[in-house]
Amino acid sequence: MGEHRRLSGTGTGEYEEKRSRFIAQVCPISDEDQAKERIAQVKKRYPDARHHCWAWVLPDGAVRWSDDGEPGGTAGGPIAAVLRGTSVRGALCVVTRYFGGTLLGSGGLVRAYSKAAALALADAGTEPDPEMTVLRAFCPWDSLDRAHRLIREMEASLLESDYESDPERARLTLELPAERAEAFARRLADLTGGKVRFEKI
Repeated sequence: MGEHRRLSGTGTGEYEEKRSRFIAQVCPISDEDQAKERIAQVKKRYPDARHHCWAWVLPDGAVRWSDDGEPGGTAGGPIAAVLRGTSVRGALCVVTRYFGGTLLGSGGLVRAYSKAAALALADAGTEPDPEMTVLRAFCPWDSLDRAHRLIREMEASLLESDYESDPERARLTLELPAERAEAFARRLADLTGGKVRFEKI
């Protein structure tokens, strides 16, 4: 599907067909727990709606969806297809339906849920999501301040610090875009006089 993408922000979209209203909301998520919390918030916001159908794509690419009482394959799956069609990851889309009194049929439901999801996704916008690399650096104590300055300068994320396992070195686990990983390792090696050791995770 090409490069991975992420949401630029949150988005909403609304579509109506035969007096049924489809209200879509899309937002970034980092894990399943956050996705479930957001779904619960939407249900609380629209407690009188008949259906709250959803789909999410986690940052690792795992996909899950729910038809929430609609005929199988007419709601959650089409929402997921919209998300996957844009290669977006770390995203949740919930489409709330208020029933208008007229049955839409399978084709009508697929079209309505897909359209509402696409409108919300367009409202949020997407941007490239760079491939990330996780490095573990074993850094001598006397170079630790320089290492932390470089981490901030190159906008790496410090995932874990271990100052106890090795009496001579700190173990720093960090994440940064893959395209900057080599430059980071080279600069940190220069700053420590070649005393730092790396592992790619």
